[in-house]
Amino acid sequence: MRKFAPGKLDPALMAELLDGLGINDDRVVLRPAVGEDVCAIRMADGYLVAKSDPITFASERIGWYVVHVNANDLATAGAKPKWFLVTMLLPEGRTDEALVREIWTDLKAALKDTGCTLCGGHTEVTAGLDRPILAGQMLGEAAQGELVDKKRTRPGDRILLTKGIPIEGTAIIAREKGEKLSGAFSGEELDVARGFLDDPGISVLKESRIACATGGVHAMHDPTEGGVATGLWELARACRLGLSVREWDIPVLEPGGRFCRKLGLDPLGVIASGALLICVAPDAAEDVIAALSGEDIHCKDIGEMTDPAEGINLVRNDRTTHAMPVFAQDEITKLWS
Repeated sequence: MRKFAPGKLDPALMAELLDGLGINDDRVVLRPAVGEDVCAIRMADGYLVAKSDPITFASERIGWYVVHVNANDLATAGAKPKWFLVTMLLPEGRTDEALVREIWTDLKAALKDTGCTLCGGHTEVTAGLDRPILAGQMLGEAAQGELVDKKRTRPGDRILLTKGIPIEGTAIIAREKGEKLSGAFSGEELDVARGFLDDPGISVLKESRIACATGGVHAMHDPTEGGVATGLWELARACRLGLSVREWDIPVLEPGGRFCRKLGLDPLGVIASGALLICVAPDAAEDVIAALSGEDIHCKDIGEMTDPAEGINLVRNDRTTHAMPVFAQDEITKLWS
């Protein structure tokens, strides 16, 4: 019997398990699938959109992370975050009042930032943990006509990427493994990297709303664990299409790129929350890019959706075409090995 390394489960296994799940309620219009991060349930006047996600890599500002990563996935479906629940598991022997208050302060700040209300959850000190683990569940609403369903994407749609990569990975490396970099990078560079949580920031709420308001959006996906490469692969799977992306057009932000080179990590496979992948109709791409640029959000056309028979491809910097790499284990996990 095979054993799995830390990270996402084998997508083929997940597809098999989900295909055999069976959903008897036809009100569930966005259903669990590989590459689909939320569910949507049809209500009388719109949709209830739900998401659950834990924070397992980071320990600093974990309360901030857990709210924003859940809110991001709701945003990709065109939903407005409304209600949040959190399960907080704290390490035995390492938890004191200061730690609890620190997590709670960050949690409240993120809830205020997203306009979301904490409405329940669970907290305990748990044996066997070496760091806090937070698992969030967020509920939101999308009005009729506002739900973004990836299955609407068509061959020829442009693929846009906001900000750059790897925003979250850069912040985590600086905050959690800064000692590995202190000899090669200045204190100022490490401070900039730690600040990536806020600037350019891991939230994609603003850019998702701008894109949807501009029009022509057929799908959105936030690349998280496994990096932008895995996010693109998931996007194609969820859209049931192929894609072709140009590696040289994917912005790699500094000092994150240099961190990756120093540590032997592929930036395409480093956790990338803060970037947003947007599939738009070809005639809407320039308008969406302009609308985002008008709000000081960098956005780049990096490729196009294709017929599924053409595959899920990355055109490398040397102009050769390869199958998109999939990082079942995020590159950042190497730092904890």
